[in-house]
Amino acid sequence: MKPAPFEYFAPASTDEALSLLAEHGYDAKVLAGGQSLIPMMNFRLVQPSILVDLNNIAELAYIREGDDGGLRIGAMTRHRQVETSPLAAERAPLIHVAMSKIAYPQVRTRGTFGGSVSHADPSAELPALSLALGGKFRLRSQRGERWVAAEDFFVSLFTTVLEPDELLVEASIPPMPPRSGWSLQEVARRPHDFALMGVAAVVTLNEKGVCDGARLVFISAGDRPIAAERAAESLKGQAPSSKVMEEAAEIASMQEIDPSSDIHATAEFRRHLANVLTRRALEQAFQRAAETKQEG
Repeated sequence: MKPAPFEYFAPASTDEALSLLAEHGYDAKVLAGGQSLIPMMNFRLVQPSILVDLNNIAELAYIREGDDGGLRIGAMTRHRQVETSPLAAERAPLIHVAMSKIAYPQVRTRGTFGGSVSHADPSAELPALSLALGGKFRLRSQRGERWVAAEDFFVSLFTTVLEPDELLVEASIPPMPPRSGWSLQEVARRPHDFALMGVAAVVTLNEKGVCDGARLVFISAGDRPIAAERAAESLKGQAPSSKVMEEAAEIASMQEIDPSSDIHATAEFRRHLANVLTRRALEQAFQRAAETKQEG
C-alpha cells in the first residue's frame, strides 16, 4: 500500500520546525528516522495531512558530555552514532551496549534516539533504558521549553506527554553513582527482533557491599516501560544473594508487570521469562557493581 496524500515540509532549523507544528497541530506528524512512521503510513494506520521532516536540522544531532558528567544526546542522533561513540560507551554503557541489539545496521543507520523515545513502543529498548537510568527529556515549542523526567514522559501505548506543538529535542542521561552496576537481558524470537521480554537493571552498592539503590525496568511487559518499584525496594539494604535476587524477581514478575498474550507468547510465558531474566540481570549488575567497588 501507499500512504494517504500529505503535504511535505523539510525545515532547516528547530525554530522553523516548531513554527510548522504550532501552525498545524494535530494534523502534523514529525519524521525523524522514519523506521516506524513510514511503514505505519504505508499501511494507513496513521494518515497525517502534514509531514515535518527533521533530517535537515543538523543542530539536533550530537553526543556531548553533560554538565553533571553524564550524557546529552540530540534527538536526531542516529542509533549508529551512539553505538560507535566512545563518549557514550564511557558515560552511559548500558545504552551503548543496547544499541547493537536494536534491529539491524541498516535500521540503526537511519533510526534516531529521539524518534525511538517519542514513538514510545513498549517493546523498544531506549524508552526502558532512559527510565532505568533516571533520564530526562527536553521538550520545546514556540510557547517555551520544559524538562520531563522519563518516569513522567511515557503515558501508554505509543503515547507520551508531548503536546501537538512540541518537539523532543534532547535526552539527558545522568551519570550512575559510584559502585554501580548494570545489565540488559532480553529474549527474542530472532536476533535483533523486538524482545518477547526484557529487563534493564541498575544497582548501587554502599561501601559495605550492601545494596544502596536499584532500578528494574521491563520491556514488553505492559503498555509502556514498566518500573518494578516494589521489587527494587526489596533489594535496598540487602547484601546481594541468590535468595534476595529470587525474591525480587518473583515480586516483579508476578505482581508488578502486566504482559499480554499474543501470537508470539502467552502472558504466562512472558512472566516466566521476566522471572528468569530479572535474576540474570541482577546477578550481572551486582557483579559489575562489586568489581567497580574493588577498583575504587
